[in-house]
Amino acid sequence: MRHILFIFVAILFFSCEEKKKEQKPTKKAISKVEITPIFNDSISIRAIAVTPTNDLVYGGNKTTIGHYNAIAGQHTNLLKGKVSDSLNVSFRAVAHINETTFGISIVNPALLYKISKNGDVNLVYTETHEKVFYDAIAFWNANEGIAMGDQTDNCISIIITRDGGNTWYKISCDDLPKAKEGEAAFAASNTNIAIVGDETWIATGGKASRILYSADKGKTWKVYETPIVQGIETTGMYSIDFYDAQNGFAIGGDYSKADINEANKISTSDGGKTWKLVAENTNPGYRSCVQYVPNSNAKELVAVGFKGIDYSNDAGNTWKHLSDEGFYTIKFINDSTAYAAGKNRIAKLLFK
Repeated sequence: MRHILFIFVAILFFSCEEKKKEQKPTKKAISKVEITPIFNDSISIRAIAVTPTNDLVYGGNKTTIGHYNAIAGQHTNLLKGKVSDSLNVSFRAVAHINETTFGISIVNPALLYKISKNGDVNLVYTETHEKVFYDAIAFWNANEGIAMGDQTDNCISIIITRDGGNTWYKISCDDLPKAKEGEAAFAASNTNIAIVGDETWIATGGKASRILYSADKGKTWKVYETPIVQGIETTGMYSIDFYDAQNGFAIGGDYSKADINEANKISTSDGGKTWKLVAENTNPGYRSCVQYVPNSNAKELVAVGFKGIDYSNDAGNTWKHLSDEGFYTIKFINDSTAYAAGKNRIAKLLFK
């Protein structure tokens, strides 16, 4: 009898323990955002990257690649005094990896700078072409990175480094999917590229808006169609993010008709092979950047644009408008805090 009673108590104990695990409290949905300005200047900022110490690097016009020291609250232009004062270029793509900052400029010529921890600045890539225009940069690891831009020939421009950013080479159009007429990309938020492990997704836009996909860190490429609005120069995907290798989201629209919310939000659950329209004909309209909230099981998303900040807790099917304050780009520090940047400013965002 005592043996049977022991078994019964043991079963009851483990059953209760399993229920405790099952009843782990769910994360409360975000209902508001507190916005604290940390930078105000006459600089338009469309590219930011968070460092491992939660500092920030950012790219802007007026030859600005900036660094924000979060503890000291200080901003430094890493190029000041290191390049010619007569140089006046705009950076809309930055990355930070292995204590090193990278920034690539838009328009002709494209200039890619590598800035080391000790402040040394090296011009590691230059490209001269009347159509050159780089939109985004990202890294797979400390040695291997990628930047993408508009087509100069008959494919989207993609450059690769395999030596920590010291040298870069451009992938031949023979090794890339052929671009459609009018297919390009938008240098709106430095989020045209998404990386998970070795896998890479690139969002194009304009008259055609598709996904370029590589499973092997840019060695081979495929192309996938999307149902997002496209057909004219101002339409298509402006931003893409992947939570994991299967779940991804892209947003955009038409920045010249920012209130239109038709066919401007799409999601995938099969690694980008197929995409579906979500939140059709409901707000938000045009947004320039979308990011998954960390630790949200691919459910929570935040989108920003010059029309404000919006939030979804059901994988993008419905959205809540949190603020009318406009930003171009956002990057999360953790699941409640982010940096956001826009016209003449950077802010720290606390989601509650």
